[in-house]
Amino acid sequence: MYKTIIIEDEQRIREALSIMLEMTAPDTIQIVAYAQSVEEAVKLIDRLKPDLVFMDIMLKDGTGFDVLQQITFNSFHLIFTTAYEQHAINAFKYSAIDYLLKPIDTEELKTAIERIAVLQQRVLEKKQLNELQTNLNKTPDRIILPTQEAMYVVRLDQIIRCETSGSYTTFFLIDGRKIMVSKPLKNYEDLLEPPAFFRIHQSHLINVNCVVSYSREGMVQMTDKSFVPISRGKKESFFKLMKYEM
Repeated sequence: MYKTIIIEDEQRIREALSIMLEMTAPDTIQIVAYAQSVEEAVKLIDRLKPDLVFMDIMLKDGTGFDVLQQITFNSFHLIFTTAYEQHAINAFKYSAIDYLLKPIDTEELKTAIERIAVLQQRVLEKKQLNELQTNLNKTPDRIILPTQEAMYVVRLDQIIRCETSGSYTTFFLIDGRKIMVSKPLKNYEDLLEPPAFFRIHQSHLINVNCVVSYSREGMVQMTDKSFVPISRGKKESFFKLMKYEM
């Protein structure tokens, strides 16, 4: 059972989330407290030491970030609940922090809870929160890549290419590092978008600024000296992107 605290200042949303949790995960979730304010949330988290916290971003006396800056206990899973629009949602994705978009969907809630079971690390990474706060205020220029060993902060222009294999994706960086994350490439495709990035193949996504050469036959050479195939269905779009007259 995950000891759970819900931090939400709207009563109807608190009640709705509670009912959904009872229906979705009755044997997994134990709601131990509710909080409506920053002050109340900080006291409850530090006293009860929960396993899981659902955190609304905008509270009546501050924000969820204020709570996270003031707590001393931080070994819990965090799921933000938010009504933000798409730009802000991308900020959550770039920062690798879990979120649920209001109104909360039952299936998405179930998936979020199931994801907790496979996570190895439950300590909130300050770098993630800092990146999220930054990305909420501007177009993100870096991404958090979570591995079992660490959370890597990577500038987008340092990514040469991404290669996926099953449910894993490897990021190849300009400095020679390879970072493997346990998520498929489709999770990053809407973050790494044209014109800077392009999904050139089912298994490959590239930074077009790192292209050295490309051929009509369908091979692209990158700055790391690798060769990446262009799938037949992507050729026309890729050549147009590269302003190549076929």
